[in-house]
Amino acid sequence: MKIGILGTGHIGTTLVTKLSQAGHDVKVANSRGPETIETGILRHGARAVTSAEAVKDVDVVIMSTPLGAIPGIAPMIKALPEDVVVIDTSNYYPGRDGKIDAIEAGTAESLWVAGQLGRPIAKAWNAITSASFAEKGAPAGAPGRIAIPVAADGDRAREVALALVEDTGLDAVYSGTLAESWRQQPGAPCYCTDLSAEEIPSALASTERERLPRRRELAIAAIMERVGDNTTNPDSEYAVRLTRALFM
Repeated sequence: MKIGILGTGHIGTTLVTKLSQAGHDVKVANSRGPETIETGILRHGARAVTSAEAVKDVDVVIMSTPLGAIPGIAPMIKALPEDVVVIDTSNYYPGRDGKIDAIEAGTAESLWVAGQLGRPIAKAWNAITSASFAEKGAPAGAPGRIAIPVAADGDRAREVALALVEDTGLDAVYSGTLAESWRQQPGAPCYCTDLSAEEIPSALASTERERLPRRRELAIAAIMERVGDNTTNPDSEYAVRLTRALFM
């Protein structure tokens, strides 16, 4: 597939590497310009381009940016043809994104994003730590392969997102509609806990919506105490131990 990726943070970088390695035609852009993109992530054939070029003539656009950046991207995404599948990887962290009243009042993060963009989206790759995503992918059928949830409303968006997740070395489990995607938000039992495909459904079902914000903030506080800033990600083993203790 022809894929445009917006964002070269921890998740975006791994998406570029894995999807181009899987044989997809990948273009990648960030807010600073193509000359700032590390050449190492282009080693499997991906191309560094401008944001406008990244979303031109593609089948799929993957937004791998902070949620707070979505309104700035929205005009470009709104102009895409209807048949382009848009996948969002973001999560809401008020300390980084600023307080968003609609989400604070209970709107699912994915529905808020879809509303900003004025079009349907799929939600994927938001519920895995960047370290686990980079380090723990495995071939289909491998013992212990990690699974992640994928939310979407339309059939095509769901099918495309599920297939692309599988191409990045993870099992994909359909988690339901965007209205139900709060079950994979920060603080949920399936959020960054490295579960298997067999474990994901029960984790989704056991999610207690009212507890998510508090659990999210507890995890942030613990990580900040360990790494000392809000840009360094903890190693995968620590992160998974922490999220399992707090979220499950």
